[in-house]
Amino acid sequence: MGSETEERQSGIAEPWHCPVSRKCGGCQYLGLSYSEQLEKKERQVRETLSGIVRTEKITGMSFPYFYRNKVHAAFRRKKNGDIISGIYAEGTHKVVQADRCLIENQNADRIIQTIRSLLPSFRITIYNEDSGYGLLRHILIRTGRRTGQVLVVLVASSPVFPSKKNFIGALLKKHPEITCVVLNVNDRKTSMVLGDRNIVLFGKGYIEDILCGKIFRISPSSFYQVNPVQTEVLYRKAMQLAGLTGNETVFDAYSGIGTIGIIAADQAREVTCVELNDHAVRDAEWNARKNKASNIRFYQDDAGRFLEKMAEQGKRTDVLFMDPPRSGSTETFMHAAVRMHPDRIVYISCNPETLARDIRYFHRLGYIAECVYPVDMFPWTGSIESVCLLTEHNQGTQNHNSQNQGPQNNNSQNQGPQNNNSQNQGPQNHGTQNRDNQYHGTKC
Repeated sequence: MGSETEERQSGIAEPWHCPVSRKCGGCQYLGLSYSEQLEKKERQVRETLSGIVRTEKITGMSFPYFYRNKVHAAFRRKKNGDIISGIYAEGTHKVVQADRCLIENQNADRIIQTIRSLLPSFRITIYNEDSGYGLLRHILIRTGRRTGQVLVVLVASSPVFPSKKNFIGALLKKHPEITCVVLNVNDRKTSMVLGDRNIVLFGKGYIEDILCGKIFRISPSSFYQVNPVQTEVLYRKAMQLAGLTGNETVFDAYSGIGTIGIIAADQAREVTCVELNDHAVRDAEWNARKNKASNIRFYQDDAGRFLEKMAEQGKRTDVLFMDPPRSGSTETFMHAAVRMHPDRIVYISCNPETLARDIRYFHRLGYIAECVYPVDMFPWTGSIESVCLLTEHNQGTQNHNSQNQGPQNNNSQNQGPQNNNSQNQGPQNHGTQNRDNQYHGTKC
């Protein structure tokens, strides 16, 4: 609470000097002013989608700093015994010390520094990836922007954490704002940050935040957008494009903890959500109950496989929301989606290249892209989010159920929520006809 005021008084100057920017590689646009970044990103989306769909003006942030509500730190012990915390150097697992970051929540950075200072007195060893020896692997801090609640996740190689009560007491004495502390056990030799087991050391084991007027539970492994300010901008635009009146059936694919589906539930007759991650589905069900959304149902399944089953049963939906990973959707999913004949498809994308590829495939199946709205979710980085509206072609020239238009790629594994590697599913030419290479800006 009040962190925004503190952030606005931080004396930010452009360009920001970051001593580890060359090693980190996370903020590719540090050398540009924020207005220059917005121009560059809008141009990227416009050029990538040229001839496919009209690109609207990008929406940036009024204060594009310290926006990340999820902060991760790795640790390393130097040869002289000193412990450092920070981020991995780009493309490596070498820890680069970083005590402050332009895009990370400032209080989260301070908590990490406090934890680092407590380690020697409690004789907590740092995990060594090469030898497999040591206890503390990572720290993860999650913060609720609206609620001010703070979740601290201690990722350790063992469930045995020495003097844990005294350690938590010392941490809370310096940071009474902490709402919850969880010990996450990751005893595998893996590059994954979190393990499967969580032990609650303090608090409920989760925090809550408010997004678009709805309350959401955030647990250690929950997917929750890292920039809540711009997420509200993105989701409100998505709801506007969906055109809900209260009478529609809605399908939310790749639904995570149910944010889009629950926000849409107030304006829809019925909402169906599907998500592969079982932890996310449990959080989503809790979120629906907390928000008294009785017209929404959640299913744990692969989105493409679930849609195929619904299409085979002859079911349809009025509006389909889809928010796939960077690798984009799959032809299996898109083919099943159009078999349900939605009036509108609202596609939220974090990769303009895979969005362009998927729009072309949807066009082959009889759906045209009406407009794309870029939203700057990740200032100072090269990443860009967009929301796109697709509607069914009114000339009836396509046959959604035709067997010869079936998916060319039946591998739906790449659409899982953990796979963000767009290199394996780069842009493809799906044989779009010349007449398809014009946008139809009739709905936006």
